[in-house]
Amino acid sequence: MSETTIKEISPQQAWEILEAEPQALLLDVRTSMEYEYVGHPPNALHIPWMDAPDWNIDTGFVDKVRQALVKRTGSEQGLESIAILAICRSGKRSQAAAEELARQGFDNLYNIEDGFEGDLDNNKQRNTINGWRFADLPWEQS
Repeated sequence: MSETTIKEISPQQAWEILEAEPQALLLDVRTSMEYEYVGHPPNALHIPWMDAPDWNIDTGFVDKVRQALVKRTGSEQGLESIAILAICRSGKRSQAAAEELARQGFDNLYNIEDGFEGDLDNNKQRNTINGWRFADLPWEQS
């Protein structure tokens, strides 16, 4: 079995993939609070990598992704080759989530390296240097 490479992409590259590949999945792995209150890309599938109150990694994460893909595609076949673009706040948790998906057999994985909010600037604020929102891509709040 060959090792899966997780491709690092910018938010703009992610948007281009999502536009070109209708089956591609944008997977938002941030907490429920981040997803609801900070905002999220429309049509993103939200499955937290970890969440309040315990902040432990969700041991059922991969199963939840599989179930969502089956529901979306209507089939249990070929799930591992569907493009999954993982996003979090700044690219760290999404990388960890993508690595776990790779360990479980998924092989078409992307990490949106700047995340939804991007890196901190010199004033310790986000959304000013990079990230999904900084790139002026579609987003909404709950």
